[in-house]
Amino acid sequence: MTVPAPAAGPAGDPGRPPSARLAFDAHTWKEIAHLLLNLPLAVAGFVYAVTVLSVSGGLTVTVLGLPLLAGSLLGARLLGRLERARVRVLLGVRVPEPSPRPFARGGGVVRGLWQALRDPVGWRSMLYCLIRLPWGVLTFTTVLTSFFVLWPVLGHVARGLANVDRAMARALLAPSDELERRIAELESDRGVVVDTAAADLRRIERDLHDGAQARLVNLAMELGLAKEKLHHDPETAARMVEEAHGEVKTALKELRDLARGIHPAILTDRGLDAALSHIATRCTTPVTLTVDLPTRPAPAIEGITYYTASELLQNISKHSHATHATLDLWHTPHHLMLQITDNGTGGADPSRGSGLAGLAERLGAVDGVLVVDSPPGGPTVVTAELPWRDRGDERGAGRGAGRGAGR
Repeated sequence: MTVPAPAAGPAGDPGRPPSARLAFDAHTWKEIAHLLLNLPLAVAGFVYAVTVLSVSGGLTVTVLGLPLLAGSLLGARLLGRLERARVRVLLGVRVPEPSPRPFARGGGVVRGLWQALRDPVGWRSMLYCLIRLPWGVLTFTTVLTSFFVLWPVLGHVARGLANVDRAMARALLAPSDELERRIAELESDRGVVVDTAAADLRRIERDLHDGAQARLVNLAMELGLAKEKLHHDPETAARMVEEAHGEVKTALKELRDLARGIHPAILTDRGLDAALSHIATRCTTPVTLTVDLPTRPAPAIEGITYYTASELLQNISKHSHATHATLDLWHTPHHLMLQITDNGTGGADPSRGSGLAGLAERLGAVDGVLVVDSPPGGPTVVTAELPWRDRGDERGAGRGAGRGAGR
């Protein structure tokens, strides 16, 4: 009978057994470490959440309660950031960071405090701290016990518990995709509104400086010269006064046109039907107008609809070479629809950075949409969809109702 020789050890010693090896890979050991750390970190987060909520709740009868609660939500944000980093390092899950907490630019301390108390990220992080304690106790005891009695299946147990941790982190620590998208849209829309308002102010200032102001200065000089000639050359003075009278009429016309460009009086007094009829008659292309509105919308929506139609009709006059156009305006349960069609040469494309792109941005500032269908050779169909708001309901309505540019 032949007895096999013992396996050689690491140093070639036949009497030494082979060196022991860990049964799990590095990824599994990271999951185990994460599960064991759950308990101490959960205890710290639970103590923090219970303490700050109870203390700030008890002090709400004083001036210290609400500021303390606002500060505790900021602390919960920091704990959430720590947990996202731990999940990223040990579980390999990259949870996106939420947007920074917005700070009030105006309104004083009260508004800033109200925004801090409404912070959804802080409240979700606080909820995460509260519910982690029982889960931390379960994962710690399960993994620690498995080290001694369930070693062969410890890797599977750790993987299952870690998957629950991953799901919990994604649910409570990840930002809401819809909320983040909406925040980004509002930030972009706010920039468009600010830029549009600044451009309108510069346009008004330029028109006043180069138009009415220059004419009024010239008028004052002519009247001063006429006053000097009144006694020794009355005929020349009378002629200068007559010229000054003509300058006054021209200055008044320019001021009326400027005021009409800011907000036409016919739109305020009679609504979209009359205002659109007025601009349709000024279009060099014949326009068939159809308006079907049960009531007048909010003034801001009226304004941006008017200027959208005005700019589109100007585009038709300048660029389309059309012989006929139609303008349709109607109401759906939640939207105001404007559609302008012409039989011109087509080829309008907002993606080329034309004035239509600027008009689309202005509509987007009030959650509106501009759709352009203009194949080469025509026809061109431009549809604008704006949110319907009842008259008197402004709710951030369309100070982006600025004037667009040409096609």
